Amino acid sequence: MTGIPSIPSIPRIRRNDFGVLTPPALGEWEPSLAVTVVIPAHDRQETLDLTLAALSAQSYPEHLLDVVVVDDGSSTPLQLPELVPARTKLISSPPGGWGRAWAVQAGLDTATGDVLFVLDADMVPHRHHVEAQLRWHHLAPYVVALGWIDFTAAVELPGQEEVRHALETGAEEALFPLSPQRHDWAEQIIEDHDGLRTAPSSLATRIHVGATASYPVRLLRSIGGLDTSLVLAEDTELGYRLTQAGVVFVPDPQSRAWHVGLPTAMRDFQALKRYNDPYVADRVPYRRYLRTEAGRQWLVPYVDAVLPAGGYEDVRATVDALLAGSLPDVRVTVTGEWDSLTADRRSPLADPHLDLRLTHACFHHDPRVNLAAAQAAPPPGTPPFRLSLPPGWTLAKDTLERLVAHMEEHDLGALCVALEETERGVTVARLERTAALSRAALVAAPGDRPDDLIDALFGLEWVDGETYGFKRRPAVYPPRRKPVPEIDRLAAEHDKEIALYRKRTAALRAEISQLRREAGKNGRDAARWREKAEAWRKEAVRLARAQNRTVLKRAVRRVRGLAFPDD
Repeated sequence: MTGIPSIPSIPRIRRNDFGVLTPPALGEWEPSLAVTVVIPAHDRQETLDLTLAALSAQSYPEHLLDVVVVDDGSSTPLQLPELVPARTKLISSPPGGWGRAWAVQAGLDTATGDVLFVLDADMVPHRHHVEAQLRWHHLAPYVVALGWIDFTAAVELPGQEEVRHALETGAEEALFPLSPQRHDWAEQIIEDHDGLRTAPSSLATRIHVGATASYPVRLLRSIGGLDTSLVLAEDTELGYRLTQAGVVFVPDPQSRAWHVGLPTAMRDFQALKRYNDPYVADRVPYRRYLRTEAGRQWLVPYVDAVLPAGGYEDVRATVDALLAGSLPDVRVTVTGEWDSLTADRRSPLADPHLDLRLTHACFHHDPRVNLAAAQAAPPPGTPPFRLSLPPGWTLAKDTLERLVAHMEEHDLGALCVALEETERGVTVARLERTAALSRAALVAAPGDRPDDLIDALFGLEWVDGETYGFKRRPAVYPPRRKPVPEIDRLAAEHDKEIALYRKRTAALRAEISQLRREAGKNGRDAARWREKAEAWRKEAVRLARAQNRTVLKRAVRRVRGLAFPDD
């Protein structure tokens, strides 16, 4: 590798607003980064020949570009055609797996460039395709650049020499007839959010389509490369993990390429979605509509809640409240010196580690609770949010859901919750966005304060804990109460009313989305539509909060009217 170019200071990009970067005009700058183009291919010899012909006529310096074609078990082994870039090699996928992710990972393992450029074997890039994306990598070491795809359903294909001549003479537009079908959903997201500059974190990741994309090699390797257990949806999953690693997505309309033939997503979208949904639901917590079933557990949780081990009753009260919340996909991690709990003879009631031992006995067999050493590596899967809080505090049923909703609404990097203030200082719970922590680590310089960085990159706010339903645990915990059937009835009524308000909120959000789409199509009426959509959004938030408070207060009053004799 030639290394990252000398940059006086790493640019600090707020959220996904890459407007602080000024890319050079095509053909008017001097590149220095080496790029390895990886082409995963399975039975695509005819289109692969065109891909390689187009790569042989790129405007990016030849001495900085090498190509690795990975044959992913083609029925007839692939061969390199006559017209290829100067430094091109063909390898076979290693044994033990198959599929696009497996092939791309094989290319990543052999890559020698500073940037990995993935290009599918049915893509015919324009002359400036590689150069347009690489210029962004010279500006910031945490950019993922994305190409712009034109689709063609052409049956008669040109030859290699014809493709190369078209690139050299600037006639790429005439190579194929343009299909009316496009990635409308991705282009709409880009258009609606100022070229993706104003897109929130959970949305920017959605437009990551791996057919033409480039990545900093060191960053891609640091997150483990591709998920080779997937044979489809690997680009969706990779886009999610890249977001958590702090990247900025930059779609470049000048990095154009032809897609020869229509992809599966256009030919049979419903079948593809049916296949992908369970894999995506397990690995991408942002897809909330795929995680509506109560009581399910997922491979990658939405929130990782972490608290240190302390008094048994304190820890149990906090963990119980987290697990009983309205946000089901939560992983709770309790950190402590669990190795100190030996099986040696001891006085059971005078054990110096008694509280730790009781906590271990309480949660050791609960798969939702992770008992870990303070410095231990987290379990597989990176949640988008992390909640840190002291033991001894309980949360209302909807506390965590409301905190995350506030974070998402304002795309914040951190939310500090003031629980109480004493002579010793302020007790704080803290909800942090993983992407913000990663971005801060990428751009940090000596002397930087982490909170100042998070505030500058995403935003940091303080809120009052009582407002969000934090309370000290009851003096006696767990409470000794006889079961009363009336409680179950009231709880069922409460859950039914909450479900009703959530449906109303979902309907309002759907209407907001529709209004926003219409706003983009009605030029002169755009301002009026946006104003109406904003009014609906505020009404939805107001209804949600008012309804939730009303239902909860009514349930509490009715429960308090019952008798609960002690055992």
